Amino acid sequence: MHVQVLQRMPLKSLQSLLQFTTVLPLGKPADLIYFARRSYIYPLAGYVTGGLAALFVFWIPEPSIAAALGMAFLFLLSGCNHLDGLLDLGDGIMAHGSRERRVAALTDRSLGSGAFAFGISFTLISFACLYGQAHIWAALIASEVGAKFSMAFLTACGDPFHEGLHSLLHSHARPYFPFIALLFCLPLILLPFSPAALAATGIAMVASPLLLLMVARRLFGGVNGDVVGASNEITRAVVLLVLAMA
Repeated sequence: MHVQVLQRMPLKSLQSLLQFTTVLPLGKPADLIYFARRSYIYPLAGYVTGGLAALFVFWIPEPSIAAALGMAFLFLLSGCNHLDGLLDLGDGIMAHGSRERRVAALTDRSLGSGAFAFGISFTLISFACLYGQAHIWAALIASEVGAKFSMAFLTACGDPFHEGLHSLLHSHARPYFPFIALLFCLPLILLPFSPAALAATGIAMVASPLLLLMVARRLFGGVNGDVVGASNEITRAVVLLVLAMA
């Protein structure tokens, strides 16, 4: 019986991860603790969301429509949770005054001008760079996996500034989790991109959350769930930008 429980735990972790990051109907909710103990599997969610989006747009011949529908599909598949984090981060960064005022703007559920500016800007960047790809389907997969790696990175390295969902995940993460998460990203080398583009993608998916971590520590004193969710949207845009330029 004990062996059967241990064998089921990886599947429970994956189920918990996908229920946490998507709106896919996956049955009875699994305990979040299954995923919290293995948050290095975040990139697996990127293969699922990116793969489903790639399959959705693969048969669409018009690049502009494929890019727009691909982005819309990702938003809907995630329940717009990560996009919500980006909007909150925009308000927090654009707020003036003390750290306390910035944290208040970050955690406030109402939306200000910073939220709209960040939401529109990063969505337009993502769309434009996706539209310019020779293989939109492949760019969707690469950018989603990179985006989810950034969440694994911040979950492990981002000290929380208050108690919440992020603090729960962070308490179970270990400093070596990002290195394991990177191993899950290695299959990206099979995508039809040049070695230079793949190398640039690897740098971008690490540099983006690292820079965001530095900004969050300076402005907010740490990280919360909004910052982690925003990293998904920001890193996706950065990876798509790098792929378009490479």
